[in-house]
Amino acid sequence: MLQFAESDTRESESNRIHTNKMKRLGIAIWIMLVVLGVVSTACIEDNFTTSSSDVLAFSTDTLAFDTILTDVGTPTKQFIVYNRHDKMLNISSIKIAGESSGKFYLNVDGVKGDEFRDVEIRGNDSIFVFVEAFIDPSDENNPIQFEEKLDFVTNGVKQQVVITAWGQNVTRLYSHEVSADEHFTANRPYVVFDTLRVLEGAKLTLEAGTRLYFHDKATMVVDGTLIADGTMQQPIDMRGDRLDKVVGGIGYDIMSGQWNGLRFTESSFGNELRYVNIRGASTGVVVDSAGVEQRKLHIFNTVLHNSAGSVLTASHAWIEAEGSELSDARRAVALLTGGKFSFVNCTFANYYLFNIIEGPILTLNYLFGTENDGITPLMEANFDNCIFYGNTSDISAGDLTDSAVVLRNCLLKSNGEDDDNFISCVWGGNPKFYTVRNQYIFDYRLHDESDAIGKGNEDYCSVEAAVDRYGVARRHADGTIDIGAYTWVQEKAEE
Repeated sequence: MLQFAESDTRESESNRIHTNKMKRLGIAIWIMLVVLGVVSTACIEDNFTTSSSDVLAFSTDTLAFDTILTDVGTPTKQFIVYNRHDKMLNISSIKIAGESSGKFYLNVDGVKGDEFRDVEIRGNDSIFVFVEAFIDPSDENNPIQFEEKLDFVTNGVKQQVVITAWGQNVTRLYSHEVSADEHFTANRPYVVFDTLRVLEGAKLTLEAGTRLYFHDKATMVVDGTLIADGTMQQPIDMRGDRLDKVVGGIGYDIMSGQWNGLRFTESSFGNELRYVNIRGASTGVVVDSAGVEQRKLHIFNTVLHNSAGSVLTASHAWIEAEGSELSDARRAVALLTGGKFSFVNCTFANYYLFNIIEGPILTLNYLFGTENDGITPLMEANFDNCIFYGNTSDISAGDLTDSAVVLRNCLLKSNGEDDDNFISCVWGGNPKFYTVRNQYIFDYRLHDESDAIGKGNEDYCSVEAAVDRYGVARRHADGTIDIGAYTWVQEKAEE
């Protein structure tokens, strides 16, 4: 029994010593954690710079929106806020300076709001600021500029990014029908949703400077008569309603397929397109069959440009055109079937950007007796002082023998020889356009070395068409005129 008691006493003493060691170890660990916490906190606090000389950098000092149609929200624009320093920065405040007019809406690094506090940016890092704009309509016709300043306060220093936009009031047309004579003015743009239709027996006149902006898939249909009466100083504009940029500095204005197009139906006659710029459609201008007893459409110093189909499709109708540009289409620039056509000093060009070009620039159908159905007449067409050039073949029917189609003083990309259908033509020529496709420049005027200079015949050019769309006289001092829609102007050294 005594021996057992001594053993028990030794074991108890050992447990006491072990317990004391554990306590001392626990105290030591606790002290280490406290020290580490203090050091860590000191490091975190020390990792923020509070120097007034350490401020932000921005990817831009001015965020500019394109013209905004009132009552329509914009796509989001963004800029980047940089911390160029090794230590963290705390932005104590981000907000619109003064009383916000509510025209611009913010999202800072993924968080929406009107005002932001204590936004942290790690050293040598950055955050994004996203901005949207919405402008209420007013009674003003001309664009109105709006500007706000976005304040950033860091280490007591205020920095600003300016946000600007132009607001344009518009007249909105939803499935609008013109049932009696009606005039559209240049006061403010018209935005067309769904369909703008001119009913049979009615006439719609577009005054000089009128702007028609078509929403996605919107179309214009003319059963009656359209008089688009633009001038050189105030052309008429027909395009999609996207006024912003696709990416960078590239605007939606160069994109095809932004709206459906303009259609003249069977009952429509006496239409005029004078100094009109029609672009960015899916089907371009379509002219339905109507016979050749009445002129259906007159096109003068006008541009039909950039279609996901053809810029002009016409069947068994009478059309005349002078001084006009027909350019850039996924299919034929002009697709003509039967009918009666006259094109004088026109440029047919195709450098279409968005897909492989399908077919020649000019496609002619229903020319020969073998195609005659005994009801509709074969095609009668003359092309005088016209250019046919681009990234595809120029004309579908190389041999026009026995047809009533004649090309006189025309410049063609193809090599060939004159005959009864091709008279005094420039074969294998190069017009040397100003167009630079990979830089999104589509300008079909003529460089100095153009093969079109002085090769036209003034006898084919009417007095009315004596100047081109830019107001340049077609006749040079030496009495010659150029082939195509535009008169050559000698380049200056600085150009």
